[in-house]
Amino acid sequence: MTIPGIPLLLQAIVNGILMGGVYGLIAVGLTLIFGVMNIINFAHGAFMMLGMYATYWLYVLLGIDPYLSLLLTIPLLFIVGLLIERFLIAQVLDAPGHNQLLLTLGISLFIENFAICLWSPNFRTLEIPYLQNVVNIGTVMISIPKVIAFLSAIIFTALLYYFLKKTDMGKAIRAASEEKEGALTVGINLKKIYYVAFGIGAACVGAAGTVIAPFFYVNPHVGGIFVIVAFVVVVLGGMGNFIGAFFAGLIIGLAESVGAAFVPGQVKQFIIYFIFILVLLFKPEGLFGRSNE
Repeated sequence: MTIPGIPLLLQAIVNGILMGGVYGLIAVGLTLIFGVMNIINFAHGAFMMLGMYATYWLYVLLGIDPYLSLLLTIPLLFIVGLLIERFLIAQVLDAPGHNQLLLTLGISLFIENFAICLWSPNFRTLEIPYLQNVVNIGTVMISIPKVIAFLSAIIFTALLYYFLKKTDMGKAIRAASEEKEGALTVGINLKKIYYVAFGIGAACVGAAGTVIAPFFYVNPHVGGIFVIVAFVVVVLGGMGNFIGAFFAGLIIGLAESVGAAFVPGQVKQFIIYFIFILVLLFKPEGLFGRSNE
């Protein structure tokens, strides 16, 4: 273990907060699906990978700016999520939990291998000229793409929060999450709620994939890196807790980045899993608890 200097520590804190916002956005979609449907979606990372590839090819083939491509990737991933829920997930909603897990894992493996067949396993990167610069504040270097990703995560999370709190569909989704029998009693169509919620979850992680693409490599297996972290964030924030998931993303981002300043290489991942184990042992409901809003 090494003791970092103050400049390195400040740099790690800034990087951790910026990346933590993206983790939060990824986890928000995952926790929405779990909160409404009680399904742990192992295909979540594969959806993010599709969002990254969509952004990459829209830029390479059509010259569409990565951030403008959000106007296409968000509805695209919403439709992908909606169709997968409608024709696959809906068939196992009443099945044992392990059947649901195996199905989502199978969907993830299918999407990843289909991506390999289409685009090869090669690593690809987006090189956007106006995103190559960094902003220096004292000794701290701030990456423009990461700042944009962080701000985008806040905006999308706030929009989703508004949607769930203020719109009729959002209120129906919350009702289905909190009391399914009561939702049926007042005439809420749970089947419709489920595929809309699953579509929104896929759209959230698709948006995360788009804002990550300008500073992270694109590869068929890239989603696996983020989905494990997202599961830790969901547990830390409280299973089904929307706001808790976002703030837990910030905590995990900070822990990962600051930990990397103290320990070498992949050992930093130990810190994330150590936090995960501590939460499961001493506060299994999560730091923020399950939302009752």
